[in-house]
Amino acid sequence: MAKYNRIKDLREDSDRTQQEIAEYLGTSSQHYGKYELGHAEIPFERAIALAKFYGVSLDYIAGLTNSKKGFSRGELTEKQQRILEISESLENGDKSRTAELLKAIAELIE
Repeated sequence: MAKYNRIKDLREDSDRTQQEIAEYLGTSSQHYGKYELGHAEIPFERAIALAKFYGVSLDYIAGLTNSKKGFSRGELTEKQQRILEISESLENGDKSRTAELLKAIAELIE
């Protein structure tokens, strides 16, 4: 299970308590604490709420980028842009299968 260090850092940087963020998300401080420790997965809706609350991208919260605002297409290489275009054209079922395949590949190369 993922540990979301970034949400703890964002919370502390904004001088908020776990209780305050938990109330914003509509959960208990104990459950929110599990997100920070990696003992519970953050539901997508709550990850979006946190990203909006802190004014950062989901990629930043997930640790996929060090840029709080994420990245723009202009920052991508031509190959990366092509991959993005292909992924955007996939049907929903194909997106899920492709995502699972990419996760498996990433685990193999780590």
